Amino acid sequence: MENKIQELFGSMVFGDSVMRQKLPKDIYKSLKKTIEEDKVLDITVANVVASAMKDWAIEHGVTHYTHWFQPMTGITAEKHDSFISPIGDGAVISEFSGKELIRGEPDASSFPSGGLRATFEARGYTAWDPSSYAFIKDGVLCIPTAFCSYGGEALDKKTPLLRSMEAVNVQALRILKLFGNTSVRRVVPTVGPEQEYFLIRREDYEARRDLVFTGRTLFGAKPPKGQELEDHYFGAIKPRVKAFMCELNEELWKLGVYAKTEHNEAAPAQHELAPIFTTANIATDHNQLTMELMKKIASRHGLACLLAEKPFQGVNGSGKHNNWSLSTNDGQNLFEPGDTPYENAQFLLFLSAVIAAADDYQDLLRVSAAGAGNDHRLGASEAPPAIISIFLGDELSAILDSIENGSSYEEHGKSDIEIGVHVLPKFPKDSTDRNRTSPLAFTGNKFEFRMLGASSSIAGPNIIFNTIVADELSRFADILENADDFKSSLNKLIADEIRTHKRILFNGNNYSEDWVREAESRGLLNMRTSVEAIPCYISEKNVKLFTKHKIFTESELHSRCEIHLENYCKVINIEALTMIEMAVKDILPSVTKYMKSLSDTILSKTKVNPALHSKAENKLLEKLSVLTDSMYEKIEKLSCDLEKSHDIISLRERAEYMKDTIIPDMEQLRADADQIEPLVSAEYWKIPTYGQLLFGVN
Repeated sequence: MENKIQELFGSMVFGDSVMRQKLPKDIYKSLKKTIEEDKVLDITVANVVASAMKDWAIEHGVTHYTHWFQPMTGITAEKHDSFISPIGDGAVISEFSGKELIRGEPDASSFPSGGLRATFEARGYTAWDPSSYAFIKDGVLCIPTAFCSYGGEALDKKTPLLRSMEAVNVQALRILKLFGNTSVRRVVPTVGPEQEYFLIRREDYEARRDLVFTGRTLFGAKPPKGQELEDHYFGAIKPRVKAFMCELNEELWKLGVYAKTEHNEAAPAQHELAPIFTTANIATDHNQLTMELMKKIASRHGLACLLAEKPFQGVNGSGKHNNWSLSTNDGQNLFEPGDTPYENAQFLLFLSAVIAAADDYQDLLRVSAAGAGNDHRLGASEAPPAIISIFLGDELSAILDSIENGSSYEEHGKSDIEIGVHVLPKFPKDSTDRNRTSPLAFTGNKFEFRMLGASSSIAGPNIIFNTIVADELSRFADILENADDFKSSLNKLIADEIRTHKRILFNGNNYSEDWVREAESRGLLNMRTSVEAIPCYISEKNVKLFTKHKIFTESELHSRCEIHLENYCKVINIEALTMIEMAVKDILPSVTKYMKSLSDTILSKTKVNPALHSKAENKLLEKLSVLTDSMYEKIEKLSCDLEKSHDIISLRERAEYMKDTIIPDMEQLRADADQIEPLVSAEYWKIPTYGQLLFGVN
């Protein structure tokens, strides 16, 4: 088995080992230097790399290549070009130049731009990201790229991610230099995204318009059994699901994705896959590939993979836990406390930067998890609330308290903690219990951000993490670089930061109502919906942050705000239209047929004996009649209100209208339909029920 994994892993990737083999030594070294030092690629080197990449791809039966990029749609995009080039007399050769490798020109007119350009301004450019290896997918050579407009504005998620990685690298190196570490050449954010998902039978998926059009169920009565018995979590994996997981692992390993852990999650039909950490931009590419392959491979097994944040009401939704850390090029994790006084102080300073960043930029961390789908999940006793807080655990919290107060910390005997002099008391990686209710938890040597929705790209939260931490590190470096006494200034800085930002630290139950009240008293933000959060992109404070570190221009920020608001409106509009269609074409016809059957039964009884009373049938018929009348009124109201939304020009006002009017309309319509469902005979109810969906896979 070990040999098989080694043979599979990276077999479809133009990775380091392939480049060593295929490229001349000087070209290989030049390319590696370009990647490691983030330099512009020389065209001479690019030509040799392109030729070798083409030859390698052709050896694997490839005829086409694509610049694989991540526009603001949340998924990936690709345009396929063949390697053929005419040479006259009707003959062709296989050709792929450095220019074609470095830059592509897809039509950008139909991608979301948030007003950065008009529809007729179609030109867009893709630029190769050499730090993320090319790979073969579905018989096509895929070259990971950034995507920008003719005017240079970022139209994708990768460009700002790469910018943010450079920003945190620059500021982290400033801090390390202050601690005497001049050998580190680069600091990179590393990420491991845990991916939750549901698997249901393909035929059930195709029989429900809501799943096909929106990815989640818009109607559905609670089944007799949900997740109450807690018997699915970490339970034995069903054979059909196991077969899916095995194929998924193999396909991911071929693409160099570090798929590591798989298990059943809390809800019936819910599962999780977790990879090993890698650099943030590669982790983002890999997670996009993971979601794409999950859907494709599920179909091969007669299954459908659901990545919606809340596909089923009444059971846990799906998140994506973004595990974030900082590592140096020589393998040091900057969130490991270390064994020496200066390593301890360095750890505490980087820890303080994250604490300060989470407090100063609560709004941006919240907006990174914004989305119409995730609003159904956050705060539902299955995911953290929309309030940002950090869990550190009792031991580390006690250490920070002692630093803030200048008091003693008892561990291996009493000792005063004077930063940079005494060794920080060693605490194990798992020195405290895991707090699964916390939106942002320190878990030994990384921070686990649990608010992100399952279908989201991890680019967004990592752009924000990198940027806000870079900003705090920049502020710290400005203070310490100008300090007369580094040790005393460092000591004071860390104590001051803990004192200033301790309101963001909370080790308790984030699900409790007591915490909501306490958070309010602490002055923490609680933006319950995406409509409240999204405009934070363009607050004065945040525009200043992103432009200072050259992550976004002001126009790029306004475009993203507009894109997210527009997407929110479109998602709700599609869901509302789908509800109306299902109600009119699926639910009402099923109910009326059943009501006719009840009426026929009543009439037949009366014909046999006029004295017979059809009490059960009459009661049921009366109840269904009231509910269907009510349901029809709700359909009419939703249709009318939805029509009004189209007249609202301002995106922000339309999003507010969708939140305040359309979503309540949808909830009321669903309430009637979900009361009707248990009353209708299974013979007449044609839509697959929650019981079938959640327990149908064997």
